[in-house]
Amino acid sequence: MRILVVEDEEAIAEALAHILTKNKYLVDTCYDGESGYDNAMTGIYDLILLDIMLPGMNGLDILRSIRKNGISCPVLLLTAKDEISDKVKGLDSGADDYLTKPFAMEELLARIKIPFNKN
Repeated sequence: MRILVVEDEEAIAEALAHILTKNKYLVDTCYDGESGYDNAMTGIYDLILLDIMLPGMNGLDILRSIRKNGISCPVLLLTAKDEISDKVKGLDSGADDYLTKPFAMEELLARIKIPFNKN
């Protein structure tokens, strides 16, 4: 499975990439909204892990734009925004799941498996 990580905090992005790679996932990382959007639009990803607060283009704008353009792969929002209204807005914008920071890596790995266990 190929995963795109869009996260502006490079230490978090690199830690995610390292752990996901150790779990046999192929991982690409982007550190800003524009490159995240450009990569997401390629349509080559099986999952996108997307922060909301990004420089350039925020994660919700990316999410709405890729959905509008027919990119239907699962998107899991990873963000510090933890208000119920933020979660509802993220899900209403087209996210498949929403996980607030800080999060347990075991929970993230379990959530990543969910879209692919549906038969």
